[in-house]
Amino acid sequence: MKLPPACCRFQTLGAALGVCVTIGFTVQLLGGPFQRRVPPAPPGPPPSPCQPHTHLVFLKTHKTGGSSVVNILHRFGEARGLRFALPHRYQFGYPGGFRAERVKGFSPGGPPFDIICHHMRFNLSEVQRVMPNDSFYFSIVRDPGTLGESAFAYYRSAAPAFRRAPSLAAFLASPERFYRPGVRGNHYARNLQWFDFGLPPASPGDAAAVAAALAALDRAFPLVLLAEHFDESLVLLRRALCWPEDAVVAFAHNGRSLGGAAARPTAAQAARLRAWNALDWALYAHLNRSFWRRAEAFGAARLRDEAARLRGRRAALARRCLRGGGPVPARSVPDGRLRPFQPPGGGARILGYALRDGLPPAERERCARMATPELQYKDVLDRRQFGGNATAGGGG
Repeated sequence: MKLPPACCRFQTLGAALGVCVTIGFTVQLLGGPFQRRVPPAPPGPPPSPCQPHTHLVFLKTHKTGGSSVVNILHRFGEARGLRFALPHRYQFGYPGGFRAERVKGFSPGGPPFDIICHHMRFNLSEVQRVMPNDSFYFSIVRDPGTLGESAFAYYRSAAPAFRRAPSLAAFLASPERFYRPGVRGNHYARNLQWFDFGLPPASPGDAAAVAAALAALDRAFPLVLLAEHFDESLVLLRRALCWPEDAVVAFAHNGRSLGGAAARPTAAQAARLRAWNALDWALYAHLNRSFWRRAEAFGAARLRDEAARLRGRRAALARRCLRGGGPVPARSVPDGRLRPFQPPGGGARILGYALRDGLPPAERERCARMATPELQYKDVLDRRQFGGNATAGGGG
């Protein structure tokens, strides 16, 4: 990881001495009398450490690594008895815009929620009806050069534009042949992140409209993570939330196997995906710059060290918890509660986790929570808050 070099300027000792010499003259100019020096106050208790944030709004964007962040929030909230704003099923009426009434158990003036973190098309005014005023808002984005390929594989059956194309290469050769704006499901096929943030339609060539939309996004979200620098993102998130280090240790969720016909996009395909998703590229480039400014303020060496420590802790837990020490195909996960949802159409094979045999009960429970997919974990939280027999049956 490379951070841009910082340029620091320091005041010289001579300048400081000059200020001291002119103090008497300045006081005379201001007409202020000399004051009796007040003795310093006796030393008090050290400043109290920051308080962990427990009111959280996470906008989970599609195909950006958000499922791993949701697992962190699920575990943090469940361990502390926090109240989640949950959808009636698995998304808040997506792809429709978010409305407070989509939250299970919401009523004006009712008990407050602590965390909201499931898929929605963002609508700030409606989220504010649900969440406390001191909530911390954050999200995650990904380079559309890779996100577009992942969306093509995962949403092949849901997006008519993708379904009609025989391959990603054919789609990128002439996307206008397959894409029709406004057709249900085609939001997955172009500028998906712009859509998820609820930003207004804009022409990529309208620089003023794009800049205004991004400025509104900056005002709503003080921190946006980068999928390509996930561990560094978690370090900055942990510091912003004042959480302990172990709170952000997580296994990667909703990853897919790249065996068989699946492959990373070529450099030429990535360039075409960025051009096709020009609004997403503008959004990503803007937030990428913001992220590295924040990282620079945090300190390059410090960020590098903490990210390495986070990776080491994750690797140790994977060795301790997981059969094989990492993700496995879903068919190799014997426990249905840990088996990940597979998107229809077979375009993407989602990996999951199988726990090692012989783990002590308390440790097995902890490992299981880290390995539980989003849909099943949402059902656990739903039963805890509302009772009943919710079962996972779909998502995205």
